[in-house]
Amino acid sequence: MREKLVIIRGAGDLATGVAQSLYEAGFRLLLLEVERPSAIRRQVALCEAVYDGTATVENLMCRCCQSLAEVQAVWEADDIPLIVDPSGTSIATLKPWAVVDAILAKKNLGTSRQMAPHTVALGPGFTAGVDVDAVIETKRGHQLGRILWQGTAIANTGIPGLIAGYGKERVIHSPRAGFVYGLVHIGDKVKKGQPMAVLTKEAIPVGTTASASMGVPVPASLTGFVRGLIRDGYYVPQGFKMADIDPRDDERENCFTISDKARNLGGAVLTALLWMGRGDV
Repeated sequence: MREKLVIIRGAGDLATGVAQSLYEAGFRLLLLEVERPSAIRRQVALCEAVYDGTATVENLMCRCCQSLAEVQAVWEADDIPLIVDPSGTSIATLKPWAVVDAILAKKNLGTSRQMAPHTVALGPGFTAGVDVDAVIETKRGHQLGRILWQGTAIANTGIPGLIAGYGKERVIHSPRAGFVYGLVHIGDKVKKGQPMAVLTKEAIPVGTTASASMGVPVPASLTGFVRGLIRDGYYVPQGFKMADIDPRDDERENCFTISDKARNLGGAVLTALLWMGRGDV
């Protein structure tokens, strides 16, 4: 399997679940990201390596690389390399065995069947058999993880899946544009109405402790654990997803582990690739 290179476009929390499944199956991986990833569930997203140089999620160690020579060194260490390559220009150079689009942009940002012998995409925005070989359903519910060989995934509803009876209430969007600074941390327990972040007009100096009085406070939408919160200093437009709360009292540890949804999608991608490559794996 180590001779089979799979390039994953995207390295957010769901892409990280895909990466874990493929890594544990023995595939050689390369992750492609944008210059400023906007992951909410930062504790379980390998894209944080773009900012910090490295990122560790469960049994995965990811390293951000500046060249293909560095990528090779990371492979030799049995870790996962990541490069900033939002347009996917490295794909033509590396000629991977498979390409997985796990950007979750709800639209196709340039992935095509011509990129590799085997191609898979997650969620809406792709047509199986046209844009890619297979599409994976990402909507929570009975169809989650279904492999589609024809047609498209369920259209984006804009409503998050239910957790403990809460859907849209558990996801917080920016009430206005500004720079985000957290007043709490991922894993903290918050009460409904408690300020959990502040939006400022200007970036605050590094090392300065943020306070609700610095700008527009963003209150918790319900009581629960902070499951996700965009990193400090990230500039968001109005309406941008910036935080996520888990209302379950006994699920704090889940803030720091790959989600059931991400593992489901990872298994589906692995199954699709093994099916497509059954003659050459």
